[in-house]
Amino acid sequence: MALPPYASTGERVWYWSFRALCALIFLFLIAPILVIVPLSFNAEPYFSFTPGMLAFDPEAWSTRWYRNILEFGMLRPDEPDGAAWFADMWANAQWVRALRNSFFIGFWATAIATVLGTLAAIGLSRSEMPYRGLIMSILISPMIVPLVITAAGLFFAFSRTGAWFEALGADPTAMGYVKVILAHAVLGTPFVIITVTATLSGFDRSLTRAAASLGANPVTTFFKVQMPLILPGVVSGGLFAFITSFDEVVAVLFLAGPQQVTVPRQMWSGIREQISPTILAVATILVIVSILLLATVEVLRRRSERLRGMSPG
Repeated sequence: MALPPYASTGERVWYWSFRALCALIFLFLIAPILVIVPLSFNAEPYFSFTPGMLAFDPEAWSTRWYRNILEFGMLRPDEPDGAAWFADMWANAQWVRALRNSFFIGFWATAIATVLGTLAAIGLSRSEMPYRGLIMSILISPMIVPLVITAAGLFFAFSRTGAWFEALGADPTAMGYVKVILAHAVLGTPFVIITVTATLSGFDRSLTRAAASLGANPVTTFFKVQMPLILPGVVSGGLFAFITSFDEVVAVLFLAGPQQVTVPRQMWSGIREQISPTILAVATILVIVSILLLATVEVLRRRSERLRGMSPG
């Protein structure tokens, strides 16, 4: 809100002091992320600014670590770019394999979490639902309980069921993916529940009653009336679930095998075994992806408010 022209001296001081304080807090939160971006262009294998970088020497800046994302782990990285090079990169580059795993696991975990979370939110939004508070507390507990406890519990649960499936002849690699996907779905479902529940709080129930009075069954009412109006909230919850899956490392450390290495797991291994600015390049890419996803969430939030007749705030 703009400062009124009749504001007193004290109000003007507070007005600008408050904004300066907010700017300092924002800088404190965002500075560690902003530092990563220029460091990822370091021509030397260091995690610090070199004298050449501080002097803006073009020779001190390089994109070698971004290319290293594609080449690390390749059998023949020095071959000319071509079909053979891309085949080698796709099959053997460790960061590329981790990216494939992250997107594959994130997609299916998001799909499961979105479906389960949306159904749970719709049930919890009904006034006749008994023990809504208790059920909500249980469903969102994965985001409250320390993650290492949840991961340990999932590890012991899946170790028993995994042994049963392996005894039945199930593929261990496929079972490894299933375990990680289900674990990430458990961690992402609370975000979908909270987001969709918030969207349903402004939903006009008279629309569903009107559809029922016109002869629509519950399934038709949901897909034709309710779902289009709450879709921005569902998509927002799904994006939060995907970000949670894409960023998760603790559950992967407990449950994943060598074939299910994700980007956070690869970064964890790189920090422990071989410190390289490639990690900074990957982190920069992840920051850009996160900003795009959060911008999408904000656009969907504003669209949801417009559909519900609210002015975006």
